[in-house]
Amino acid sequence: MNLLDQFGPPVLPSGLEPLRAAVRAFLTDWAPSYPAEKRALSWMGFDADFSRLLGTKGWLGLSIPKQYGGHDASPFERFVVSEELLAAGAPVTAHWIADRQSAPLILRHGTDAQKERYLPAICAGEMYFCIGMSEPASGSDLASVRTRADRQADGSWLLNGRKVWTTNADRCHFMIALVRTDPASERQAGLSQIIVDLTLPGVMIRPIKDLSGHEHFNEVTFDDVRLDADALIGVEGDGWAQATSELAFERSGPERFLSAMTLFRCLVGAVGPTPDARQAMEIGRLAAWLVSLRSMSISVTAQLASGEDPVWAASCVKDLGTGYEQDTVEVAMRLIDSLPPGEQAATTRRVLAIVQSMAPSFSLRGGTREILRGILARGLGVR
Repeated sequence: MNLLDQFGPPVLPSGLEPLRAAVRAFLTDWAPSYPAEKRALSWMGFDADFSRLLGTKGWLGLSIPKQYGGHDASPFERFVVSEELLAAGAPVTAHWIADRQSAPLILRHGTDAQKERYLPAICAGEMYFCIGMSEPASGSDLASVRTRADRQADGSWLLNGRKVWTTNADRCHFMIALVRTDPASERQAGLSQIIVDLTLPGVMIRPIKDLSGHEHFNEVTFDDVRLDADALIGVEGDGWAQATSELAFERSGPERFLSAMTLFRCLVGAVGPTPDARQAMEIGRLAAWLVSLRSMSISVTAQLASGEDPVWAASCVKDLGTGYEQDTVEVAMRLIDSLPPGEQAATTRRVLAIVQSMAPSFSLRGGTREILRGILARGLGVR
């Protein structure tokens, strides 16, 4: 198949409108209590009560089997729920990684005991996971992981090392960490993924304050952390394949182009129904780009629904999507002084300040632009 053919007809299956209408109605009732300045954080907003509420409504773990607390739905149902939540700027980060990445990974590679222990709580919005991939000395070179988990005589593991830029590690219950389980191995070989209880002795979490004053990111140090034998996910040594497959979930969803959606909506509202020529051109270009990215993301969701592993296509969505998000900030900066005076313009200015401070991270989290373009080049056969 030609790689560009992966972006087929972007059509959502029929029968999803009642679900979309229910989520949208819920968010319409919720939104007045959550100001635009908070919604500007998008999926980085943390609210455990909100996540548990979504769990009670059955909107988490949608594609997880019912025997594990899920709903046996397709990835398309999750796409609809995610799209509505993100478009509204709902605070979903508490459960986000667990629902998006950790649950599918455990379902696919975990033991029966792991599935029974973790999946029902994830689906209920009561258990939160973070991902331990990046390390201080590795930069974007994920294959150079040095954190080690050494198997002990009794089958347990002894974990030592550090992870960095770990989103919400200070608020999560568990981490799925990519570690080296074969000390003699190099690069992709000898890597495995393990589940780490972040309350264990020897785990130290240090929040990292960013430009906006938030502390989403953390540095996590492991000092002789003792893990049970069943901490290993899947087969020892399969960690690289698991992690790269997992990144397809992280890079393809609507969160990769809706992080600045609150800013875009505020900007459109402040411009009003009669934009001037420049405003119409700039906003129209963003709207066209948004429609295209949504179509690409739906195509990747279709691949996930059919059991494919769309690493290349997901990398496209992530690279183009974060470019769109950052360009939304640039457009808002160009138009901000042309907005009609009033409260909507004032709100847009406040939201712009928040999103602008986060925008540099859009092209870093989930894989840097350089790494993604390396994946795209290899897929196209030009590298």
